[in-house]
Amino acid sequence: MRTAIAATWTLLLGMALLMLGAGLQGTLIGLRASMEGFSTFLAGVVLAAYYLGYIGGSVLAPRLVSTVGHIRVFSAFTALASVLILLQGVFVAPLPWTFLRVASGFCFAGIYVVAESWLNDRVSNEFRGLLLSLYMLICYAGLGLGQLLLNVADPRGTLLFILVSVLISVAMVPMALSATSAPEFRVPVRVRLGDLFRRSPLGVAGVAMSGALSGCLFTLGAVYGGREGFSTLEVSLFMAAAILAACLTQLPVGRLSDRIDRRRVIVVACLLAAAAGAAAWWLADLSRAAFLGAIAVYGGMSLTLYSLSLAHVNDQLPASEMVGASSTLILLNGGGAFVGPLVVAALMDLLGNDAFLPILGALHLVLAGYALLRMGRRAPMAEAEKTPFVGAPPGTSSSGELMGHSGD
Repeated sequence: MRTAIAATWTLLLGMALLMLGAGLQGTLIGLRASMEGFSTFLAGVVLAAYYLGYIGGSVLAPRLVSTVGHIRVFSAFTALASVLILLQGVFVAPLPWTFLRVASGFCFAGIYVVAESWLNDRVSNEFRGLLLSLYMLICYAGLGLGQLLLNVADPRGTLLFILVSVLISVAMVPMALSATSAPEFRVPVRVRLGDLFRRSPLGVAGVAMSGALSGCLFTLGAVYGGREGFSTLEVSLFMAAAILAACLTQLPVGRLSDRIDRRRVIVVACLLAAAAGAAAWWLADLSRAAFLGAIAVYGGMSLTLYSLSLAHVNDQLPASEMVGASSTLILLNGGGAFVGPLVVAALMDLLGNDAFLPILGALHLVLAGYALLRMGRRAPMAEAEKTPFVGAPPGTSSSGELMGHSGD
């Protein structure tokens, strides 16, 4: 394991810095959109545009990496992502933001392709799960701690946009100066979505729904907080509580799902998330501290659903198909993250801003109901036949390399 970390520490350091910038960027744009008076639906369109670019990048970036090489793609995409956030600080309007968000999503997808394939190449099967867990912990911690950087300056100014640009730019340095050779890269052959749905209907539905749920949290969370009258500090704590809680729950929940019927764990996670969301909705005007506690429970449960669903699909697949299946499911998750905020933002415009958490709770109940339906139609899988669980933050993977090999 020491050898694997020694070979990848520059990449892990770069990703830690990058995720700090990514965490700050998403919440900054959402809060600034609220301050600028964007309607909730318009803000949803602008913010969800990131995932449209992410889908495109997930499709095209692997081919670019195989042609141009890892370090060049990583350097080019981080440089471009750094410029794009600066442009968003200059052109504060819905139309330019939408196009810039699409381009930003494309760049981040390419960066994740490089990171995952590089990590996958530098570790043996024996330690792949441990290294992947470390990588995912870094992703979650970076995203969560990045929220707190929102308090460094006034979101109405340009300093925070500059800070995001600096973090993204500095993230390129460890990778560019790495002395290790770039790994070989093969473009994964995706498994058809229809084939995956026939094998694991719940897993596929869970991947799509978890994309919608996480996409809504990451894009509309700051919009909701801003319109509810939260201070900048309260918005940052709200988002950080949800994301950092997932750092603590991923592995315990995952290990539990390795031992008992994974579908039962999905049901319980959905029910707890729905209950916590309802509690947070009720507590929002009563106690900010209690609200943050409820949001931590919500995030800790909701943000495990992608990993649980992905593991449930992999349980039904031979090892030879896992990389291709993961590549397909990443696109599905991105599609959910794009569509979800559009639908929820439209409902918030119709029902009111404080409908945000009840809507998300209802979506969790829909997934829980479908999981119960599937439990009545298929017997649980034996523990010995399952693939080992590995936590995976939604929206931070785009090639399927690590996810597909995690059970080796």
